[in-house]
Amino acid sequence: MPILELSPNDQTLTVTGDTPLLAVYAALPAGLYPPFPPVELPGGVGGLVSRGGFGQNFFFAAEVLGLTFISPSGQRIVAGGRTVKNVQGYDLTRPFVGSFGALGHAESVTLRLRPGRVNAHHSRTGRLSETADLASRFVWQAGETLHAFHIGHAAEVASVMNQFGGTPHLEQLNYCPQFEQGVGIGEHAILQDRRFRWANGSVIPVIPALFQRLASLL
Repeated sequence: MPILELSPNDQTLTVTGDTPLLAVYAALPAGLYPPFPPVELPGGVGGLVSRGGFGQNFFFAAEVLGLTFISPSGQRIVAGGRTVKNVQGYDLTRPFVGSFGALGHAESVTLRLRPGRVNAHHSRTGRLSETADLASRFVWQAGETLHAFHIGHAAEVASVMNQFGGTPHLEQLNYCPQFEQGVGIGEHAILQDRRFRWANGSVIPVIPALFQRLASLL
């Protein structure tokens, strides 16, 4: 079972790194949401964390409370945990988030969950540049189609979606078949959010020398 531990009271969830994103949505009780939109992407939760999230308009690394990962040298490393301030010494959780595999691959991930009374997912034709002032929790572009997904109180969600326009998007989105060679960054984008243009392939951002030094020590 990919869901290792769910704590609705603490609003945390621990899953294996290969847990599909939509499986997380299926496992959560009503009113709690993970830090990613309801789409499927290659690599599951571990791959998403390695890429630093998708579509979010908030600091994604703060939503990853802890993880267990295998370093490039083969060491099994436990970083963070179920609470924000629960470690001494160096915290490797945030450096791992968005490291694109430089620090290894995730075995398990603990996520912060956020409450929301209602949610809405709208889509319309357009460009991501048109959403600069949109307060949606998630926004992304797929081809010529814009998507916005938001959670919160009913009035807040309605206001965001009225600003965005479009129509309710009711079907689940699975982008995995479009990334047969993995998710990378590049000009020939399949998807785009406010961080990167996501393309089919394994191209990753340049790893800074200091970060490479950290990876070599693990």
